[in-house]
Amino acid sequence: MKKFYEFLKNEDGQTSTEYILLVAVVALIVFKFKKEATEKLSALTGGVFEKADNILDDPDFQ
Repeated sequence: MKKFYEFLKNEDGQTSTEYILLVAVVALIVFKFKKEATEKLSALTGGVFEKADNILDDPDFQ
């Protein structure tokens, strides 16, 4: 029984199973919020490029 408790307390490092579970959780989060993230990123970049065009079109800029 003592060996069993020592095994449970052993935390020397992560195993491949723990890494696989971590990657799976991250992948699920990415797939769940992919649409929302894409929409927000598109809106952000669109706004930046629109402001840049407005600055370049401003006659006082040149």
